[in-house]
Amino acid sequence: MKTLYTNAKIFTSDRNGLYADAMLVECGTIQWIGTGSPEDVPDEVVDLQGKTVIPGLIDAHMHPLMLAEYSKQIPCLPPKVNSIEDLVAEIARVRRDIMDAGDSQAGVMDGSATPWIRGWGYDEGKYTEKRSPNRYDLDRGSGDLPVFLVRSCEHIRCVNSKALEIAGITKDTPDPPGGSIDRDENGEPTGILRENARDLVLPFMPEETEEEIVNALADLGQLLVSQGIVAIGDMGNLHPGGNFDYFAKAAERGFPQRVSLYYMWDYFMDDPEFEISHAQMDYESRIRIAGIKLIGDGSISGKTAWLHRPYMGTDLCGMPVYSDESMEKAIAFAKKTGCQIAVHAMGGRAVDRVIDRVYHESDWTDGRVPFVRIEHVTEPSEQAMTKAAEKGYAFVTQPIFEYSEIETYKANMDEQRLKQIYPFRTELDHGIQVVLSTDAPATSWAVPSDPFSNIKAAVTRKAYDGSDIGQAESVDIETAVILYTKEAAGVCGFAGLGQLTPGYSADFAVLSDNLFTIDPARIDEIKVEATYICGKKAF
Repeated sequence: MKTLYTNAKIFTSDRNGLYADAMLVECGTIQWIGTGSPEDVPDEVVDLQGKTVIPGLIDAHMHPLMLAEYSKQIPCLPPKVNSIEDLVAEIARVRRDIMDAGDSQAGVMDGSATPWIRGWGYDEGKYTEKRSPNRYDLDRGSGDLPVFLVRSCEHIRCVNSKALEIAGITKDTPDPPGGSIDRDENGEPTGILRENARDLVLPFMPEETEEEIVNALADLGQLLVSQGIVAIGDMGNLHPGGNFDYFAKAAERGFPQRVSLYYMWDYFMDDPEFEISHAQMDYESRIRIAGIKLIGDGSISGKTAWLHRPYMGTDLCGMPVYSDESMEKAIAFAKKTGCQIAVHAMGGRAVDRVIDRVYHESDWTDGRVPFVRIEHVTEPSEQAMTKAAEKGYAFVTQPIFEYSEIETYKANMDEQRLKQIYPFRTELDHGIQVVLSTDAPATSWAVPSDPFSNIKAAVTRKAYDGSDIGQAESVDIETAVILYTKEAAGVCGFAGLGQLTPGYSADFAVLSDNLFTIDPARIDEIKVEATYICGKKAF
């Protein structure tokens, strides 16, 4: 059946023709798009009543399993939690619920004799006390049940004394490679575990069942489609394992998005049986494995991103994380399979490290996608940008970070530096393929996957509190949407997605307001009224 969508303000993301007012769709594929009417007579006409239409959004870097899991945990951020005292009260409330119920609930997993109290998203910059919680704070909420909180950046954990006891972490426990245990003046662990030190606790925590994971993913898919998101990049677990089978089963239960998965390399590099088949990498498949991911450093807000210059008021420049051996094995594996390498590299030294190593390599993906993706990228050097443009590496970055975490960014960087980091405009001017994404849930935002707050941050270059974070590096609204659609599809390998043009899938979102004429300060007020996937209304 041929359906004509008409009377719309359609933004196509196709620079050969950015705007149209009608679109003919047959069997889920766009047959014609333009102004007026097509030559073919449609079977059905849908009047979109002058609404703005954009291609379905693609979040190229997020962590869906964590996002789904966090929906059952304590959100440790405003508006509910504004201080450490609020946090202690929430922990105490969850503990009471567990004790009253006599089983595990309220964000605590089944399947363990000792339920754990879990929370996500804490950011000390947003707390009244302006400091991180520690084991002793958490102990006041729960001294007998273990508590495990994830910082907004996802690179730092805070646990209570019971959790340290269960994991066997004492003053004599050495820092693991690529991680550190914060300690007090007596050498005692404070409960704050940075980077790879989080792995000291994870093996002792109860795991979700497959049924719980699949159901949570299916529910998450409905949230994402309500935000106009039609495809995602799953950037890997922070624990061993892969997610391909989970997504395949969630798709059977209604998960509607296309997915490109990246497997966390450190958990697989020494497994001789690990492989990615050509069938799993099929560009036409809804669920595909796109590549492997390495962690190169940490976060700006956590002072673990590996910078060229120290954090303000310190001599700290952050830390590298992956080993040279890991990178060499990753390159060999990627060449063998033809998959992408994605590297978390936030600081300039981390970016230089990966680019300097891969610069002399030839594209091993036959040019279908960027063979190297670099994630986050706050302070790329001139040399790094020049080389990235020359070799076709993609920069996948997150405007929402500085926008939402401005308090800790201000504490760690001077005013001038704040305006220079995340240089979107400069990267584009160099000819780099830039993509906008959220890294949800790894940021201090109540709805971390919300695309419109993210787009607003890129266009206005102002933080949520109004702070100027570099007007010179802003992008216009048309460019921002292209980076969230067409460019994201290209980086993730989503064939036939990302733009509204003949031959492409009819994946599009109908918006409540005109994204291209609204006051940029109000972009985050826009809502998705309908989302279509393959020409069928999914929301």
